[in-house]
Amino acid sequence: MLTCKDFLKELSDYLDEALDPAIRGKLEEHIAECPNCWVITDTTRKTVQIYKGMDPYPIPPDVEARLMAALEKKMAAKQK
Repeated sequence: MLTCKDFLKELSDYLDEALDPAIRGKLEEHIAECPNCWVITDTTRKTVQIYKGMDPYPIPPDVEARLMAALEKKMAAKQK
C-alpha cells in the first residue's frame, strides 16, 4: 500500500508527468482515496501554473550573495 510519505516523494515527477504509467496509476489511486494528498497535489499544481505565467524577477545582488554564501557553507558542511 502506498503511504502519504511515498506519494510525496513522487509528487514532483507526478506533476511533471515523468513517471512509469504503473506508478502513476498507483499515485492516482492514492490521491482518489486520500483527501490530504489530493489537496497537496491540487495546490502544488495551481502554484506551479501561477509561477509559470509570471515574468522572472531578478534577485537583488545582496540577496543573491547571501544565498550563495549560505549554500556554499551548507555544501562544505555536507562534504565533511
